[in-house]
Amino acid sequence: MTGTPRNDDPPAGGRWTQDDLARAFETERPRLLNVAYATTGSLAEAEDCVQDAWLRLRRLEDPSAIRDLAAWLTTTVGRLALDALGSARVRRERYVGPWLPEPLVGDAVAGDPADRVTLDESVSMALLVVLERLSPAERTAFLLHDVFGVPFDEVAEVVGRTPVAVRRLASRARKHVEEGLPRFPPTYGEQRELVAAFMAACRGGDLDRLVGVLDPDVTLRGDGGGKVPAVSRVEGGAEQVARMLLGFAAHPSVEARVADVNGAPGLVMLDPTGVLTVMAFTVDAGRIIAIDAIRNPDKLPGLRF
Repeated sequence: MTGTPRNDDPPAGGRWTQDDLARAFETERPRLLNVAYATTGSLAEAEDCVQDAWLRLRRLEDPSAIRDLAAWLTTTVGRLALDALGSARVRRERYVGPWLPEPLVGDAVAGDPADRVTLDESVSMALLVVLERLSPAERTAFLLHDVFGVPFDEVAEVVGRTPVAVRRLASRARKHVEEGLPRFPPTYGEQRELVAAFMAACRGGDLDRLVGVLDPDVTLRGDGGGKVPAVSRVEGGAEQVARMLLGFAAHPSVEARVADVNGAPGLVMLDPTGVLTVMAFTVDAGRIIAIDAIRNPDKLPGLRF
């Protein structure tokens, strides 16, 4: 969880200069990107929302009139992200195959760092996929209040509802999220070990070993966006999913490495045709319950194997 926005008081003298604003804004930028990315599921759209918020801030005649700059920026970005999400929903109706959020890929961390005892709920792929089942208003109310600590009266201004209505939206969303997320999530180190076992089973073409790390009701989603081949619908069942994975990952020319995907160990793979795949894993009670494979090159800009 990212927590309640800080109160950024104006500098001594009570007025913001452009340099003061720029420094304060850069301090808030990482959290603002999290707000917009968690809302839209797109880093590109999140960056657009944050940049738009900065432009709006600069155009204010008297920024010093803002009592809490962090809160103002959070609600502004939240409103922009909600608008972007509404437009994106229309585009997704025409999307080819399953739609998955754009992954955040970084270097995997060895061991089990103390600050990663549990996975980062604010941007985890598991949470983002669950959020796709909510209405834009429910998603925004839940994220702003439950994840980013914005009071209900301020959330109400973002979604255009009363505070009472926003409480109901957040409550319904919270129930769906609790039902959709793992009950017994792993530590970072536990998931890293499970992903390593998954990769070893795939490389060795070991069906039984692969089935052993999968939950009996595991689901596989693939997002190629019509740009590259991918599974055209959600697949389920440990043996069915394992056979599909071995048909792809056991190929001797497929390369794979462990990477950090939305705060958790995942995989980056390169197939013989040069197409990249990012695999995000959702784990519950020591078994993989969901695999999300993002292959659409538009969602992997700048990613290298």
